[in-house]
Amino acid sequence: MVRAIEPTGRELWDICVIGGGATGLGVAVDAASRGFSTLLLEQHDFAKGTSSRATKLVHGGVRYLQQGNIKLVTEALHERGILWRNAPHLVKNMSFIVPNYKWWEGPFYGIGLKVYDWMAGNLGLGKSRLLSREETLELAPTLDDEGLRGGVLYHDGQFDDARLAIHLAMTAAEQGATVLNYCKVEELLKTNGKVSGVVATDLMSGQRYTINAKVVINATGVFTDSILRMDEPDSEPIIAPSQGVHIMLDKDFLPGEASILVPHTDDGRVLFAVPWHDRIIIGTTDTPVDRVDIEPRALPEEVDFILRQIGKYLKKVPTAADIRSVYAGLRPLVKSSSKKTAELARDHLILVADSGLVTVTGGKWTTYRRMAEDTVNTAIEKAGLPMKECITARLPIHGAPSGYVEEGPLHYHGTDADAIRAIVKAHPLLGERLHHRLPYIRAEIVWAAREEMCMTLEDALSRRTRSLLLDAQAAIDAAPMVAALLADELGKDSAWQDGQIEEFKTLAEGYLVKPFN
Repeated sequence: MVRAIEPTGRELWDICVIGGGATGLGVAVDAASRGFSTLLLEQHDFAKGTSSRATKLVHGGVRYLQQGNIKLVTEALHERGILWRNAPHLVKNMSFIVPNYKWWEGPFYGIGLKVYDWMAGNLGLGKSRLLSREETLELAPTLDDEGLRGGVLYHDGQFDDARLAIHLAMTAAEQGATVLNYCKVEELLKTNGKVSGVVATDLMSGQRYTINAKVVINATGVFTDSILRMDEPDSEPIIAPSQGVHIMLDKDFLPGEASILVPHTDDGRVLFAVPWHDRIIIGTTDTPVDRVDIEPRALPEEVDFILRQIGKYLKKVPTAADIRSVYAGLRPLVKSSSKKTAELARDHLILVADSGLVTVTGGKWTTYRRMAEDTVNTAIEKAGLPMKECITARLPIHGAPSGYVEEGPLHYHGTDADAIRAIVKAHPLLGERLHHRLPYIRAEIVWAAREEMCMTLEDALSRRTRSLLLDAQAAIDAAPMVAALLADELGKDSAWQDGQIEEFKTLAEGYLVKPFN
């Protein structure tokens, strides 16, 4: 997937998608695979915002089951199974333990999770079961054993969100779409009051483009309102952003392969402790915010909340000094309905403005494919495009192997792993790790620059690899070497390297926990 020089390869696109997160990428894959000429424009990098800052779970939502939202859970479980089938290199079966410290918790959660199994049907990942005290501690030996009665084990999916986003972009390109990162939509074009395209600037070259399209889709997540205001300056805001924070700890806080679900925290949410890339992710919080920022920062009280909640369940209580990285993401929660709603279903919202602008927002990673299908169906109807059947339920995502799913440090590259190994074979030094605390090798940076539209040092260390999220200080330490690799591949000079290193260090310091505890 090589970055296109110009997004004006045709006079008129069928569909122009604004936004390169989970939803926008899903829409591009869906539209292109149906045979529509499709252009996607992302002003930053793919999944730069919310879509790279999740809990890394593909799940039906145990919390929604508690709330009685059966329809949402059923659909999410169905989509979980489809994603597992279509991207087996990126989605894995994960065991979760709900520890029980009260007599009623075992039967209560056990029955609820049996319902969860039943709702998943033949796309289930495994059967839930009750665990004795001894079995619980065998699977999670660092759980606090004082008062522990046992546990309930169930299955859900885990994935790498940014890696899935990159592979969706590659899938879209393989289906004929043009996808561009660092291309900012500046305004909407209108003809007789109807949206007929966009004006966009390539932030890499500074070139400004006028792009015509039969339908424009706004899939910008927490930035939805900014595009709506381009259409109607006095448009009523529909997004109420909420911040979710996660912390990253070393694996010894929760050795083994099982995750922990705390079903009820002090604020009524669930809390997860999930093994991921040989670390433990713990989160999340739910904090309403007034400001939408592309780089949200964790609040001290959010980090303290997570530490206090998980500390109730572990023998070794983590402190701020144990945190390798902390990251925050904003959820695009819909705060109001609208008379222009074309479809309000599940947990996502599709709006069609009088101008014909189609907006999709809300939802979550697990249901991205269904959101995209609904959105493209709406766009087809509103733009008068020929109806073509959606095929994404059976469309393998880039990198998906046809048989055995490889284990090991390159498994999340899927079928691209062989090409990365070939790079190492040709240049053995590229087989060395970026840092002794990080699982990535130099050849992955070379591959990212050549094939994955990796344009900046942050792209390489935050999303093409997950170095920044796994260990912020290690990522900072690795930055000069990674910048040199990128400069060599992209044809950049030493001044570019220095600027990239300085910018990345400033950004990465926000992922380090300051000594507020």
